[in-house]
Amino acid sequence: MKFIISKDQILMPLQQIVSVIEKRQTMPILSNVLLRFDEQQLVMTGTDTEIQIVAKLQVESIKEPGEITVSARKFLDICRLLPAGAEISFDIQDDKVKLVSGRSRFSLSTLPAEHYPDFAEAEYEYHFLLNAGKFKRALDKTVFCMANQDVRYYLNGLFLNVSNSRLKLVASDGHRLSIYEDDIGLQTGYEARIIIPRKATQELSRLLDDADAELNIQFSSNNIRICYKDVVFSSKLIDAKFPDFSKVFDQQFLSPLLVQKQHLKDALTRVAILSNEKFRGVTFDIAGDVLKMSTHNPEHDEAEEELLIQYQGQPLSISFNAQYLLDAVSNLDSELAVLSISANVSSCFIEEPEQPLFKFIVMPMRM
Repeated sequence: MKFIISKDQILMPLQQIVSVIEKRQTMPILSNVLLRFDEQQLVMTGTDTEIQIVAKLQVESIKEPGEITVSARKFLDICRLLPAGAEISFDIQDDKVKLVSGRSRFSLSTLPAEHYPDFAEAEYEYHFLLNAGKFKRALDKTVFCMANQDVRYYLNGLFLNVSNSRLKLVASDGHRLSIYEDDIGLQTGYEARIIIPRKATQELSRLLDDADAELNIQFSSNNIRICYKDVVFSSKLIDAKFPDFSKVFDQQFLSPLLVQKQHLKDALTRVAILSNEKFRGVTFDIAGDVLKMSTHNPEHDEAEEELLIQYQGQPLSISFNAQYLLDAVSNLDSELAVLSISANVSSCFIEEPEQPLFKFIVMPMRM
């Protein structure tokens, strides 16, 4: 196996592959990247057995086809630290890979390609095309609400629902929930629901750096595969049913509260400084056109701030986790934030005033 490739061509896809490879592996070969060269194409594969990224690169300087695995991180570090525009000569000699670039010489140990684990993928029942920028936006608006290592393992992922031409993404950690709903742009003719694991959604969000590209999304009940430019991203899915969150919409709400998003964000950030570090609680006292935010902590520090709002309802006092509210408000694109509190004071919706694609729901807390 022998070829020449430029640093600029190989660096980005190699970084994408290394990001899914865990630093500590039970199988040494999982720390490696699989390199397969055939018919003017270099195919690089990385996996942790749950997620796989395959990148395809066109290479003109072909000398010998073949396949081998080398340490992914060592290979990446060598490529990354070479000068911009450097050419890298790649050659297998016995059980070593020789890398030559200018006056630099490197020799890397290898493991046989035939020992590299296969990523089991069944036939994909569903597929649709979607703009990468639209999907990246949907991910960014929801993934921050996912649980992390929750015993309710279905919360450690992102719920994706395709209903004909509508796409809905939902994430929740049990205390808050984010929903993003948009039009796919075509009729799929089917209804399907899956849960994408937390790590997979994070890697996907990192991968999608071209808002104008098109995604080919394919999935079954067990796997999802997304073709993006010259990269194929695959992941196993969470085998579970996402909880029914529709009931939260079937309730009465108090009058909506309108406030300038940036003013609310700035005031929350300041007040939260003196909140309890563990619970981050902030109390909202709402009356007329004034919202008073206050908090205190075990050291007897206190903070209080008032904001002008638009509100037609009865006076109300309610407490929230400040960080949950900040996460929601930071994801609004409009200048105004609309807060709608349920009549039984069990939840608060945060959204934009007109045609919102994004909704955030946070549960109150006791102070």
